[in-house]
Amino acid sequence: MSYRKTFKLICSFAGGSAALVFAAVAADSRGFFGEHRGEGASRWSRFGVLHAAQPVWTPATHTPAPTGPGWDFNWDKRDPSVLSNGRKKERVTEDPSSEQDNSKPKATRHILLIRHSQYNLSGNGDTERFLTPLGREQAELTGRRLAALGLKYDVLIHSSMTRATETAHIISKHIPGVELLSCDLLREGAPIEPVPPVTHWKPDAVYHEDGARIEAAFRRYIHRADPKQKEDSYEIIVCHANVIRYFVCRALQFPPEGWLRMGLHNGSITWLTIRPSGRVALRTLGDAGFMPPDKLTRT
Repeated sequence: MSYRKTFKLICSFAGGSAALVFAAVAADSRGFFGEHRGEGASRWSRFGVLHAAQPVWTPATHTPAPTGPGWDFNWDKRDPSVLSNGRKKERVTEDPSSEQDNSKPKATRHILLIRHSQYNLSGNGDTERFLTPLGREQAELTGRRLAALGLKYDVLIHSSMTRATETAHIISKHIPGVELLSCDLLREGAPIEPVPPVTHWKPDAVYHEDGARIEAAFRRYIHRADPKQKEDSYEIIVCHANVIRYFVCRALQFPPEGWLRMGLHNGSITWLTIRPSGRVALRTLGDAGFMPPDKLTRT
């Protein structure tokens, strides 16, 4: 086969692929086309533009540059260095290094956010929106999962809405001895107008009303440990999808208006870890792998 026919054949199979063209160049340089090296090299030199058109790979060109602001270690307004600086002006006689060391958190907080189970969507008002039979079964499965983790839970806090209250009480049977508390701040709502906007979902509540309440819940429950806390804690919060998604965005310092881009199964577990330094990690988001597929819902 002649050189020109071989080249045309390679290009037709390559479809413009640079990899096959370079393979042809290498083959030609070794005399696989049956031509003299000098003659082949001169002919291939006409296609030097193919070499020039290929981008040169370097780690720098393939490493995305950081965007947006850096991590704010004082996101929860509990950074000990900031707190000690504020007190230093009032009590200059104290040892600043000792004061700062005493104000440093030493424990890690683990917060397990549980979405309530499936409930009666046709109910008129909160009291009629109780769990369905499947929802009660989902809560049982979530309770067993939390018990199987073998963690020492400190408290179980739940939204005061019916579906969250029922879910929490079913879960509590599987982790006896854990204090059970109710909180109105954790009720469902619309935390902030989502971006991108949606036309199929328009909350009845006003964003700035629900948003202020849900933000208050975030500040109450999502923060680093108090300096007086000596051991790591494991706290369970049973609430709602919108609240959990907003909490995750705020804790990770993601744009909070992106909360509606996530989806959570009923009875799922979302696990946030907050280190003494203020670092936050999302260990699981909406984990429902402990449920059989036929028990999964997202209502």
